[in-house]
Amino acid sequence: MNNQTLRIFAGGIVTETNTFSPIPTGYNSFDVVRADDIQQGKRSFREISPFDRWQLGAEQQGLRFDFGLLAYAQPAGLTTASAYQQLSEELLQSLDAVGPVDMVLLLLHGAMVADGEDDCEGALLARIRDRVGDDVVIAVELDLHCHLTVQMLNVANIIITFKEYPHVDIAQRADELMQLAVATCKEKINPVMAAVDCNILGMFPTSSPILRQYIDRLQQLEQQPPQLSISFIHGFPYGDVAEAGSKLLVITDNEPDKAASLANTLAQDIIGLKDRITFSSLSLPQAMKKALSLSHKSKPLPNPVVIADQSDNAGGGAPSDSTYALQWLLDNDIADVAMAIFYDPEVVRQCIAAGVGARLALRLGGKMGLSSGQPVDIVADVIAVRSDYIHQFPQQDGESLKINLGDTVALQSNGLSLVVSSHRSQCFCPSIFEDLSVPLNSIRLIVIKSTQHFYQAFTQIADHIIYMAAPGALSPQLANFHYQKLDTRCKYPWITDPVATPIPIQPALTGKPE
Repeated sequence: MNNQTLRIFAGGIVTETNTFSPIPTGYNSFDVVRADDIQQGKRSFREISPFDRWQLGAEQQGLRFDFGLLAYAQPAGLTTASAYQQLSEELLQSLDAVGPVDMVLLLLHGAMVADGEDDCEGALLARIRDRVGDDVVIAVELDLHCHLTVQMLNVANIIITFKEYPHVDIAQRADELMQLAVATCKEKINPVMAAVDCNILGMFPTSSPILRQYIDRLQQLEQQPPQLSISFIHGFPYGDVAEAGSKLLVITDNEPDKAASLANTLAQDIIGLKDRITFSSLSLPQAMKKALSLSHKSKPLPNPVVIADQSDNAGGGAPSDSTYALQWLLDNDIADVAMAIFYDPEVVRQCIAAGVGARLALRLGGKMGLSSGQPVDIVADVIAVRSDYIHQFPQQDGESLKINLGDTVALQSNGLSLVVSSHRSQCFCPSIFEDLSVPLNSIRLIVIKSTQHFYQAFTQIADHIIYMAAPGALSPQLANFHYQKLDTRCKYPWITDPVATPIPIQPALTGKPE
């Protein structure tokens, strides 16, 4: 294989399923980019990272690169069976159409759940393996909030997850994945994987000093042979499936025993840190009162206090239309506050019809389900309207990810500046306020619907960041959720002393034969 041009196929289906969310994920929920769209100039690789990196890397190395499709849907509830089947078939057909390949590069989430299929990615990988045979290298980039199932590990040759939360390292991980996959195809390395279940559930920001040190240590260990890659899989606690939870994955160059030993050691280490790396989230009243004390008018601050409404984060499948924080601010007559992003297409439609400068009565939010609270009646001025507004998600390397919010408006009511969109999304970057005519120099508090992805951009402007556990579909209080498929009896936080458990991987599929 060293003396012939390597043939690469790349594609992906990406969504994160909150099985507690009331919002179904249907076929029309997905934005699908196909090879024809690229060839005809309707779409470009630049807008679908990391495929831009893979295509460029193939071009620079003289490799053949064939793109199938990328389908992406905003996190929500169960994917319909028909949507999963239709997208899977289309991806497989695009693979069949390119003919024999040496390598398959996939971008998947790892926590997609469909009606009738709890392990969507594992099942898809198995079907791809059946198509391409055992000699083809299958390399997968996953979100660190994946479930990492036994089926995924048994089928893929290489799995790498993001290391950062917020996910600002998507491009770097893509580069690493391709490098390892190419080296495997050229028989320069023989990757073998070992994984350990940490038996903990939670959300773990890598911005915290303790976890930051741990992740830095993983990256240092990766530079020491025989290690090729190390991933701390945080897991997605809002997916009620049997294999949910945090895992440790180590890939070595043909050293399975060392991979297993290191994975166990690192899993034990993260279990020992579990109480110190989770969010310290305050209740709604506690968070608001703390923010107000830090931004009291008698104590001017150069920058606002940012409150993260974690429980209504669209990025975890929440409706993004909850009104609990808004109602509290109104009830307590709090002004000089900016809030983003409310999902309410009907309010957006009314504001566009009325136009900038109009004043109108609106019923905002509280429409998507029981976790959304009650609609709030306000009289508001329309201060900005943007059609097909593109929101920025800054990355460590390369261009920002582009998030289409659809038609988006900004309102002002009772001293509150409110950003409302027609497409559901969390808030990633403070530029959204300036773009919609909300000057932050007059704002003392910013309330954003996000769990952690806001952090890198907002920490540049915030004097303080407060994490808030308001009521909602994505509450950090995991004990409030009723799991049926996940056995919580051996999991933290339900028990205080979880035990690391090795995950069995079939030896014949842990790497290419020597």
